[in-house]
Amino acid sequence: MNEGARRDSSDRNTKNGEGKLHLKRELGLVSAVSLIAGTMIGSGIFMSPQWVLYYMGSPGASLLIWAACGILAMLGALSYVELGTVIKESGGEYIYILRTVGSLPAFVLAFTSVFAVRPASIAAISLSFASYVVNSFYQDCPSPQVVEKLTAAACILVLTIINCLNVRLSAFIMNFFTAAKILVLLAIIVGGIVLLAKGNTQGLRNAFENTATGFGPVGVAFYQGLWSYDGWNNLNYVTEELKNPEVNLPRAVMIAIPLVTCIYLLANVSYFAAMTPQELLSSDAVAISWGLKVLGGWTWIISLGVVLSTFGAANGTLFTGGRQCYVAAREGHLPDVLSMAHVKRLTPSPALIFTSAIALIMIIPADFSSIVNFFSFTAWLFYGITISGLIYMKIKQPDIPRPYKVPIIIPVIVLIASVYLVLAPIIDSPQLEYLYVALFILSGVIVYIPVVHYKWSPRCFRSITLYLQLLLEISPADKND
Repeated sequence: MNEGARRDSSDRNTKNGEGKLHLKRELGLVSAVSLIAGTMIGSGIFMSPQWVLYYMGSPGASLLIWAACGILAMLGALSYVELGTVIKESGGEYIYILRTVGSLPAFVLAFTSVFAVRPASIAAISLSFASYVVNSFYQDCPSPQVVEKLTAAACILVLTIINCLNVRLSAFIMNFFTAAKILVLLAIIVGGIVLLAKGNTQGLRNAFENTATGFGPVGVAFYQGLWSYDGWNNLNYVTEELKNPEVNLPRAVMIAIPLVTCIYLLANVSYFAAMTPQELLSSDAVAISWGLKVLGGWTWIISLGVVLSTFGAANGTLFTGGRQCYVAAREGHLPDVLSMAHVKRLTPSPALIFTSAIALIMIIPADFSSIVNFFSFTAWLFYGITISGLIYMKIKQPDIPRPYKVPIIIPVIVLIASVYLVLAPIIDSPQLEYLYVALFILSGVIVYIPVVHYKWSPRCFRSITLYLQLLLEISPADKND
């Protein structure tokens, strides 16, 4: 879109009294905590425990992995808090890499994240939601895969409509579903405490027997555990919509992540109190198997809790994923139309619709395990690059005002962990899919040269942008001060 059309469109909007369109600061501390915790608590805690146990071989080692994942998420989040209070812009890793490392790596991240990582995460969570919903109607036989995929697609479409309509409505859904899923997990925890009090400790006897110690298995177990912690960085994607970010960003992180870590550890202990390791490994849905043993006819409460949990997590992931797409377009790394917002509702609807469309496509061939591995591999590669930028800033620019500051040892630990998580599965068990991922990331470099460096754009894009502005009632938006 040319500058004249952009200026004319902006002049028609007076949402902030200065003729400029902005996304509103609608998220307070409660919504911030809900965004982090609600996105972290999704399908993982109900599906990943068996896989962490499978790769680690023993209950004790599994619990150590869950605790280590929580500590790593906390260290990463604290590092991101410093970045978020110095670079007060939305976009998460993308904007941090752009400001600290450069345009090319930031574009490659945006290209990979917008076209693969974020939609894959939304698709995976939606498929988990659909699996629990559909299986409740097919209790005596396997549920049809096409029905699950259609249900997952319906979930994505409903959430897209909600997020396009109103930020407050999205925040309300985050708060409500976060509270609901925590209540269900508390029920699981209380049930486990009762079982332990009755002496049901067989699942935790010889806790470290048969523990795996290989370089690769530990890395893959971390992948499965960290899938459940994914979302620790989500608040950094919406910094411009957060009220008083210098205060609420660190507070939300320090409340949400320790809370989720404690819940995860206690939920796993409850699983082991109710089931032997062999029973847990043979379960396709750990939470449901736990419910059948402990709650009997009331197992439907767990099923409902999983449905609410995955729906809320999908909402948070879409909410933040759309913002990253929006910010990348605002910086000139994606088509202009994706940087626009609805003139009345003040939501980045084009970016949300685009992210949802790719997620819908990914549902078609997807299965849960492959999506987790793909997401973890690429995500931790860019986490490492982001943390490298923070370390560079701390060494080369020590005098920059920092409302919040972490000791340099914390980002160094996160950087070492990210390198390990990228290399461990490749070294231990090389697979062709890792080559495909690497080629996809490198293809971003090829796209960058004509699209960003030489600013090539098809002539039809301007007409398409103007048409979509009229159709969707959208206009270019600026950063919040």
